[in-house]
Amino acid sequence: MFDIHTYARRSLILAIAFGFSLSACSQAGTQTPAAAAASSAAVAASASAEAPRSLSSQHGPIAVSTLASGLENPWALAFLPDGRLLVSERPGRLRIIGTDGVVSAALTGVPDVVAEGQGGLFDVVPAPDFASSQRIYLSYAEPGEGKLASTAVAYARLTDSGLEEVTVIFSQTPKVDTRHHFGSRLVFDGQGHLFISLGDRGLRPTAQDLGSHMGGLIRVNLDGSVPADNPFVSTEGALPEFWSYGHRNQQGAALNPWTGAVWTHEHGPKGGDEINIPQPGKNYGWPLATFGINYSGDVIPEAVGTTAEGAEPPHHYWPVSPGLSGMAFYDHARFPTWQRSLFVGALAQRALIRLSLEGDAVVAEERLLEDLKWRIRDVRVGPDGAV
Repeated sequence: MFDIHTYARRSLILAIAFGFSLSACSQAGTQTPAAAAASSAAVAASASAEAPRSLSSQHGPIAVSTLASGLENPWALAFLPDGRLLVSERPGRLRIIGTDGVVSAALTGVPDVVAEGQGGLFDVVPAPDFASSQRIYLSYAEPGEGKLASTAVAYARLTDSGLEEVTVIFSQTPKVDTRHHFGSRLVFDGQGHLFISLGDRGLRPTAQDLGSHMGGLIRVNLDGSVPADNPFVSTEGALPEFWSYGHRNQQGAALNPWTGAVWTHEHGPKGGDEINIPQPGKNYGWPLATFGINYSGDVIPEAVGTTAEGAEPPHHYWPVSPGLSGMAFYDHARFPTWQRSLFVGALAQRALIRLSLEGDAVVAEERLLEDLKWRIRDVRVGPDGAV
């Protein structure tokens, strides 16, 4: 299986996209690293002549193979049923990587995006019924009047050349003129709902305002309508799309395959990156409660400490920020030693983080790919069980 990563050249925003396949150590009943790399790399044979790199892990060597290169700020990837990959580029392009490893021209019909600061084209996911509908969902920074922008979500029908029937189903309220903390990941819960992770847009107090979508985890039906059982549907002054609030910048989200719960993580300030299992109607504290400080070294002005009355504590946190982005649970038979793991990417600390789980508890952490010094924006588990 494959994942796309970005490696920042010096301090430039331009990045080269890398794909890699990971394999654990040779064990009875499992593939050797060489065999695992070969099966994964075969899909991308024409994309790169590079030999797979061999790196170490707690469970033996892992093979790292390039899937595609030449992309600009790749932000997300999604597997299609026929083996192709969709990849979003933050400047506003969507491409398909074929089973032969060839990267397509930019698809037509992608909505206009505000590709400034952290804004642009974000997540891409195929609809649960993609095989029949050919529908995909996109999140992106949607332009408004003048310098205003918001995180928005649209669905569209995917064709060989581009997107058709593009329909916006959600747009963060209100639009603001900042250019950071947009979120945004998309997760289907298997119950007919779509979760949309948002950020505070750099306006910290708004994350505590239920009259603003900023800092929220949003839950809507697949057509964008509001589920009748959302927690704030009957709360005066609250926007009905909220599932939970008090989040800083949720750049990772995934459905736990064992419990069916949506997990998210937040890219914190200087310190205080965290993982949450958001519950309906709950407040996750930002900016009143945080384990971090401002990048300047000053305290967060609104913070009252690491806890606050009425706020939920993080499920797991890092005192020093890895700079989290991307999230994937591992539940594939291919590498038994990785089962019950949660993978997250690290932008600042440039690693792939593997968290070992017992139930919901995080009991151990392993850092992978540190030697490559890649800023890892997204991580997915492919249908063949590679990462």
